[in-house]
Amino acid sequence: MGVTSVSRPLPRLVPAEALADVPADRLLAVLEAVTMVLTLPHHAAGRVDALVVPTGQGEDWRLTDAIGVWESGPALRHLLVANTDPAERTYRPLTLDRLRGLGLRRTDGVVLQTEPITGTGRQAAWIVERVRALGIGSAALVVSPYHLVRVYLTVLRACDDAGVRLPMVPLPVAVAPDAPVPETGAAGYDLVAGEVSRLLRYPGQGWIATPERLRDYLRWLWAEHRPLLTGA
Repeated sequence: MGVTSVSRPLPRLVPAEALADVPADRLLAVLEAVTMVLTLPHHAAGRVDALVVPTGQGEDWRLTDAIGVWESGPALRHLLVANTDPAERTYRPLTLDRLRGLGLRRTDGVVLQTEPITGTGRQAAWIVERVRALGIGSAALVVSPYHLVRVYLTVLRACDDAGVRLPMVPLPVAVAPDAPVPETGAAGYDLVAGEVSRLLRYPGQGWIATPERLRDYLRWLWAEHRPLLTGA
C-alpha cells in the first residue's frame, strides 16, 4: 500500500501536555522503537555500501558528519544526499560545490537529489529509488538524533512499499541536544515532542512502518545480517 496524504502538517514544536491523553501502550510502542533503532550498532556504518543523508532544517551538521565518515571510509561505495523543502527559510540548493565547501573531496559515488522536495516521505521514496537503481546492499542513515528514528521508520516503510529489503543502521549526527536548529532556533530537546506526535500518528497514515513491522524487520536484520551489525 502506498503512502497516503497527511491532512495537515503537524507543528514541529508541540507542548508536552498535548501527549497527556495518549494511551500508555502507544507511548511504550514509541519508546520501544526509539530504543531498538538508536541502539543498533553505530560502528556498523563503516561496513555498509552507502551513507544516506536526508537534509533539512538548515542542519549542515548532517552533511559535515556524513562527509567526514565518507572521506575517512574508502570502502563506502555511495553517498546519497536527499534534498529538502524549498519553503524552508534556511533552504539552499544542493550542489557538489556546496558539499565541497563542507569538506567533500571524493566525488565518485556521490549522488545528489538536486530537485527540491517536501517531506521525509518523499525523501525516503527517492532514497529507495536510488538504492534499487544502484544495487545498494546496505545503508547507514546519517541524521540528527531527535529526527533519526522517524527517518529510519519512513525509509523502512518506503522499502516495504517498493518491495526492497535493505539492511539499515543508524548513524546519529554528533550534535549537542541543546544546539539551536537553524530553521527554527529550537533545540533538539524542544523538537522531541513533535517527533513523538508524528511517530504516534504516521503509522496509521501510511508514512512510517508500524511497531509490528519494525519488530519483524529487526528480527530479520539480526538473523540475516549479524556480521554487518557486529563485525564478527
